[in-house]
Amino acid sequence: MTDRLYLRRLGIADYEPVWREMQAFTDTRDEQTPDQLWLVQHPPVFTQGQAGKAEHVLAPGDIPVVQVDRGGQVTYHGPGQIVAYPLIDIRRKGIGVREFVNRIEESIIGVLALHGVQGQRVEGAPGIYVDGNKVASLGLRVRRGCTFHGLAFNIDMDLEPFQRINPCGFAGLQVTQLSDLAVVTLEQAEQELVESLARQLRYSETEELEPGRRQDS
Repeated sequence: MTDRLYLRRLGIADYEPVWREMQAFTDTRDEQTPDQLWLVQHPPVFTQGQAGKAEHVLAPGDIPVVQVDRGGQVTYHGPGQIVAYPLIDIRRKGIGVREFVNRIEESIIGVLALHGVQGQRVEGAPGIYVDGNKVASLGLRVRRGCTFHGLAFNIDMDLEPFQRINPCGFAGLQVTQLSDLAVVTLEQAEQELVESLARQLRYSETEELEPGRRQDS
């Protein structure tokens, strides 16, 4: 069952409970636990990674700031953004952390390419960019060879809150979204991302988990 990726679609869900559930899933899984991909949109929230510096949160206003245990600096999540959490046993798959990050980035580049958009990496600044503007961010944690947290892909959202922070710790960094670059719906982009991730991470098939079902073993 290790070549099957289970999909869990959470709809719109508050950040902190999903984060705590990711931690619990990772802490209680064993070598037989199938890998999962959680897909969610979060209500407006800023999340600050372990290395995050307070000065990068400029003016959060009424949007909460949550300190979390992923890598990276501050970012923003909101409706219209695909947040994908790959809960993957990379040790079992024989993938190192660097290669795992590269494959996630390549998955996003692949989705952009489907819409005639060229995504790029920037040395020393994880994520994917289009003409220097960030369209997707990455922030991961690996525990006992298993990953949690993941990626945020801007599709069709209000980008204004990014102006209240230094995105990913870079002052003046501009962000963009796929709907400003191509005609696409969030649902379409989400399915394309699922297929791209499954291909890059070498899963032969995907299977939807029933709503409310956390784990299949």
